[in-house]
Order: sequence, then C-alpha cells, then structure tokens
Amino acid sequence: MPAGEGGSAVPWWGVASALLANVLYSTGFVLEKRALAGLPALSIRRPGRVVGHLLSSPLWLAGSLALAAGFAAQLAVYRTLPLAAAQGLFVSGLVLLLLLSSVVLGERTSGRERQGIVAILFALALVIASLRGEDAQAVARTAPPGTLLLIAVPSLAAGLLLYRSAERRARRRHRLPTAGVPYGVAVGLLYGVSSLAIKGVAGLLTARDIPATVDRLLRSPYPYLLLVTGAAGLVLSQTALQRCRASLIVPVCTTVTCVFTVVCGTVAFGEPLPADPLRRALRLGGTAVAVAVLLALPRHDPPAPVSATGTPELRHEAR
Repeated sequence: MPAGEGGSAVPWWGVASALLANVLYSTGFVLEKRALAGLPALSIRRPGRVVGHLLSSPLWLAGSLALAAGFAAQLAVYRTLPLAAAQGLFVSGLVLLLLLSSVVLGERTSGRERQGIVAILFALALVIASLRGEDAQAVARTAPPGTLLLIAVPSLAAGLLLYRSAERRARRRHRLPTAGVPYGVAVGLLYGVSSLAIKGVAGLLTARDIPATVDRLLRSPYPYLLLVTGAAGLVLSQTALQRCRASLIVPVCTTVTCVFTVVCGTVAFGEPLPADPLRRALRLGGTAVAVAVLLALPRHDPPAPVSATGTPELRHEAR
C-alpha cells in the first residue's frame, strides 16, 4: 500500500525495513567483534594501521557488508517513517544484539541488562502502537544547512572530546574494568550526526533525474557529514568494540544515537509529533523507555574472578 493511503493503516513497509536493518546491524556488529578478537590491539593513535588490520580480516569484511546492507535498509526507513518512530524501532535491535553476543561471542549479560531487553521490547510496542498511515505525510525531506551544521559540529566535537577523556581514564592504574559506557556515548554522538546525514540523503534520493540528484547531494552538507562520521566512527568504534563487550557498548551507542536523532533531528528537520494525544504519548513514552535503559546499564564490568592460585582469571569474549 503506498505511503499516505489507507487511512490509519500502519506503514508496515517502513516497519519491515527497520526490523531488517536491525537484523543486519546486529549481525554485522557481532561478526566484527568476533573478528576483532583475533586482531592485534588497535590504537586510535595509528588510524592507518587500524584500517589495515581491519581490511586484512575476511570475517570483519563480512560484518562490514552486513552493516552496509543495513545502511541501505535505513535509507528506506527514513523515506517512510518520521524520525521519532524510526529510532524507536531501531532500538528494538538491541534485543537481537544481546542474544547474538551471548550465543556467538559467549558474553554474559547482567540482570539489569536482561531487564533492559524487556524494557526495549515494551518500547518497541509503544512506538508501533503510535504509528498510522498518515505518518508518511509528515516525513520531512531536507533540513536547513545552517541549523544542521549548528547541531552537527558541536556534537562531533563533544563526541571526540568524550572519547579522548575515556581513553585517558582507561590508562590509569587501579581502575575497575570499564564496561564501555563512555566509549558508547562518544561513538553514539558521532553516529547520531551520521543518522541525520542519512536522513538527509534519503530525502534527496530519487530515480527520476539521477544527474540532478547527484548535484543536489553534492551541494548539500549530507555526504560530507557522512564522510567525516564514517571515517572517525570506523576507527573509534572498532577500537572501542575490541576493548569492551559488544553486549554493552553497542546498546549504549544505539540508545544515544536514537535519543540524539529524535531530539536534534526533530528540531533540524521540523517533523511534527502526532497531533493525537494518545499517539503522541505512546511515541514519547517509547523514547523515554530507551533513555531509562541507558541510565540503568552498569558503568563497569565486575572484577574478574580470582583463580585458586590467587590470580585473576582471563575473560573470554569470543569462542
């Protein structure tokens, strides 16, 4: 059924594309994490070496292809659903990510993380319940470049500074092992800006006049923001993913990206929330649950168990 027709029917094409993107993204992250376990220690101080190590791993390349396919599905979502609804659906992918990281990587999830799974499923139900067919008519195509850059530049700077601060704290002695929350927040800010750029690209894409489409894209800030966030995100996210549990850093990153995109994207693109009070409450409630999940996640991994010889046992993140 075409977008905007069918009265109050739920835009299932957008919902299906979002769920497909979730599967592809979760699979990609888990494959990359599995590959990173067999690579030398990565350092953001040597980005060229990081890229070289990554490209030498067939398993990591397979994960990257899955993420690229997820990017294509995300473009379809942003052409069908408003930002707030799309991000609420994307957060549901955390459930699959936690399950895959447990089965494939052997990572153990805490009680609070398992409770987060239930909360995320509840958030997914709230967002889907808020959707109607007329939502497609409220999807914005572009944002004023000045407004977009005013949001993007400080956000990128904040993400890089936070990551640098997390790196400094991680080098200190006698600290509890970090669970990756600071890294996840930092990378989430970068990917939040990237999500706004993807939204802009999706709005400009059309098959009617390809040369004109390319010209509009090159005159917009969207491809350049994607280039910056893609390059920085590649080095930062893979370095953080190698050091921390995928079952925590990816949910934190995803939640921050979701909240950032909903709040800043709604301002930049000017997409209105549903006029109906019940639907508006359902959509905002789903976003609020996502924020609650982020705040409930533990900031540190528990200390490694001590063996009979009195030395800490090694943690196994991948089988």
